[in-house]
Amino acid sequence: MSKNANIVAIVGRPNVGKSTLFNRLVERRDAIMDNESGVTRDRHYGQAEWTGKKFTVVDTGGYVVGSEDTFEEAIREQVEIAIDEASVLLFVVDVNTGLTDLDRDFAQLLRRSQKPIYLVANKADSSEKVMHAVEFYELGMGDPMAIASASGFGTGDLLDEVVSNFPEEEEEEEEEIPRISVIGRPNVGKSSLTNLLLNKERSIVTDIAGTTRDAVDARYKAFGKEFILTDTAGLRRKTKAKDNVEFYSDLRTIKAIERSDVCVVVLDATRGIESQDLSIINLAIKNKKGVVIMVNKWDLIEKETNTARDFEKKIQERLGGASYIPIITTSVLEKQRISKIIDKAIEVFENRKMKVMTSALNEIIGREIDRRPPPAHRGHHIKVKYITQLPIHTPVFAFFSNYPRHVKGPYKSFLENKIREHFGFEGVPMGIVFKEK
Repeated sequence: MSKNANIVAIVGRPNVGKSTLFNRLVERRDAIMDNESGVTRDRHYGQAEWTGKKFTVVDTGGYVVGSEDTFEEAIREQVEIAIDEASVLLFVVDVNTGLTDLDRDFAQLLRRSQKPIYLVANKADSSEKVMHAVEFYELGMGDPMAIASASGFGTGDLLDEVVSNFPEEEEEEEEEIPRISVIGRPNVGKSSLTNLLLNKERSIVTDIAGTTRDAVDARYKAFGKEFILTDTAGLRRKTKAKDNVEFYSDLRTIKAIERSDVCVVVLDATRGIESQDLSIINLAIKNKKGVVIMVNKWDLIEKETNTARDFEKKIQERLGGASYIPIITTSVLEKQRISKIIDKAIEVFENRKMKVMTSALNEIIGREIDRRPPPAHRGHHIKVKYITQLPIHTPVFAFFSNYPRHVKGPYKSFLENKIREHFGFEGVPMGIVFKEK
């Protein structure tokens, strides 16, 4: 299970087709991912896979709302963040418009990067337009790669080049020590939690442009448990534009999620669960990571008899199909229930590795299917012949049947709920697949 966080950032001036390229790169994978309950697609980042290598694609165009004729500070800052954080940069230009001053500004900024950069000449949807791409040699950014992201022309060659920069996915020996990351919106108390866990103040303040520090993996012992903490808290450089704070923390969050087994998502009790929190939780679910929700600042909430229960219920309603995620109310300030967060994260780590015996699955879930079989398809009865858990790192259950394509989402959710009811898997995303027998 490789811990590499491969991030491909798409940069370029407005209206060159960055979002179309983004959709082209993530569409196949997202089409599969989005069938899962509780998952929403975010317009800024998605996951892609090419020749067996997985990576995250970031569309910087979704973040900046800027005018076209000036190289705005917001755009400039964002490109600088992308240069710092991404593994590969795709610099998109438009063959229809040709070379513009804004493209030259971008090229100037990108030249400082030590990262691999591909100059992508988009909208080359005819052989004549492919010839127009030569104009961009002037930028001195190497050979322009002519593509048409709307039709997919040239994107395969581009992806071959991109993934050549990523290491092979190594199947490491399963390490028994859980990797836990603390993630969440800015200002919810992530730094205070990591400082408390690490038992020392650890924050980085810098005014030097371009100074970043990678997510730090360190091994800790706390509350009698050993774990590796991916500490991303407090690693936010000063940005003038609000959008860029979000953009920067998003890239950091992606890196942290990909490097961990379990994500502790920190919420602010005084604000409840907001759409950005859901977006972060969904990102962890898409990456098949264990999730624990930690509600911080619980000391600021006025309590009545059922306050905690009602609060949890509200969060679970917002989580929809992801209501299997445990929720723990805490106060870092008062040091309340912090050990419970670590205990729960390690429990979720164990759940993620849990294997259910095939005989138990067929007997217990088989009975549930007999009680409530899949709805018939055009008069054909769908029969499940055999159930097994696939031998991979996260829980995925394969149901072998006739007409597997005609088993719909609601029935898969029913099966997932029954597996959870009988076998647990708290905090862990689960896959349900139907295969031809």
